[in-house]
Amino acid sequence: MWGTHRSRRRSGSAASEEPEIAVNIGGLKQVFRRDVLNRFPDSRLAQLANSVSGFPAEDVISSLCDDYDPEKGEFYFDRDPDAFKCIAELYYYGEIHVKRGICPICFMKEMDFWKIEPDFLDECCKSNLKEVEDELEEIAEKVRTILVDREGDPSAVGWQRFRTCVWRLMEKPESSLPAHVVAILSFVFILVSSVVMCVSTIPELQVEDEEGNLMENPTLEWIETACIGWFTVEYVLRFASSPNKVKFALAFMNVVDFMAIMPFFVVLLLTSLGAGVMELANVQQAVQALRIMRIARIFKLARHSSGLQTLTSALKSSLKELGLLLMYMGVGVFLFSALGYTMEQNHPETLFTSIPQSFWWAVITMTTVGYGDVYPKTTLGRCNAAISFLCGVIAIALPIHPIINNFVLFYNKQQVLETAAKHEIELMALRFDQDGGRREHVCGGGDARVGLLKTPYKGWATNRSPNMNAKAETKH
Repeated sequence: MWGTHRSRRRSGSAASEEPEIAVNIGGLKQVFRRDVLNRFPDSRLAQLANSVSGFPAEDVISSLCDDYDPEKGEFYFDRDPDAFKCIAELYYYGEIHVKRGICPICFMKEMDFWKIEPDFLDECCKSNLKEVEDELEEIAEKVRTILVDREGDPSAVGWQRFRTCVWRLMEKPESSLPAHVVAILSFVFILVSSVVMCVSTIPELQVEDEEGNLMENPTLEWIETACIGWFTVEYVLRFASSPNKVKFALAFMNVVDFMAIMPFFVVLLLTSLGAGVMELANVQQAVQALRIMRIARIFKLARHSSGLQTLTSALKSSLKELGLLLMYMGVGVFLFSALGYTMEQNHPETLFTSIPQSFWWAVITMTTVGYGDVYPKTTLGRCNAAISFLCGVIAIALPIHPIINNFVLFYNKQQVLETAAKHEIELMALRFDQDGGRREHVCGGGDARVGLLKTPYKGWATNRSPNMNAKAETKH
């Protein structure tokens, strides 16, 4: 007979016997009553308990557990005992809480083995699972990007292969040595162009035209033209080789690149139309404005600086805090400028001539800059100024910590994701060596690579015991 235990419980004076089932989960022994297990009849333990009572064939029991000891009457399961402790709570409390230190992904596999629906997870555990799944998806995306950058798409032929090579050359500095050299050259051209733009405004380096007006030095103009030529070729090659041209054109950094190039060609076009057009006052103002727009090219440095990219992403995630800061400052500026105007308007030498003009004084006072060009001259005005800069300090200090915290969290997350992606690449290379060079499982074409990249850690986890997976994920 299959291993069932009998426990005696007294109900009044009568003794009743209820069958029990003893299970051994990775060395953890536990005894369950059948009525407790039948609260969830679709689970594996409930099916095992019902199979035991019905005297089924031995192969049916073997399909539900890993081993059975008829002498001890125990059913053995080679599963994670720590995860089973959480699952056992379902039979007594009706819900499951994932304990700290257990990998959520591995725990979901344990629930699938024990035939427990994910709906029984507590809401807090579901949110943690969603965060881990999102993180794994980001890691998979990074792994996919790294593999494509290193080896390209093996299914591409002809123009697609050439376009991919150009895209990697211009957009992926880490993909090859030539791409790294191109990135360095682009960085140098950005610096040279920025320096030339600043130096060209020095009067000593400018030259006079036929009418005696100062103009840019021709040598500096040639250097500027060479830099613009490089930026133009770079932008055209990147646009022509981009996989999605609409997305490329609308990207913020690509808009910056276009705005850094466009003024040069607009000025060149206006100049080619003749001196009559250039003599118009509106055209001259437009040309000056376009020349000033050349400062946008300094933002091109963000393309080659991961630190600036991280800072930009952190600021995007802190838009709520920045909005609160602007709201605090806006309310304070309006309030204290109105009070300052009211208190100072009767003074004969007042510098507060209107409330809108007082906005400038309120801004520099609340930000503690204090240029001193506008200042109160009455006692009440000075008291108002003292309160305004104290409130300004508080208003600025309140959102600073959340913004810094968002930056630190985002930066640490990026570092963890990059490390995890590199670690997964190393594991792929290790499996490639162990498989004897079956490269199609690592970076070959077809669905094998795509399926592997979608679940980078899941594929690794299936080759290890659940307990080892939990420890490894906790360490990570």
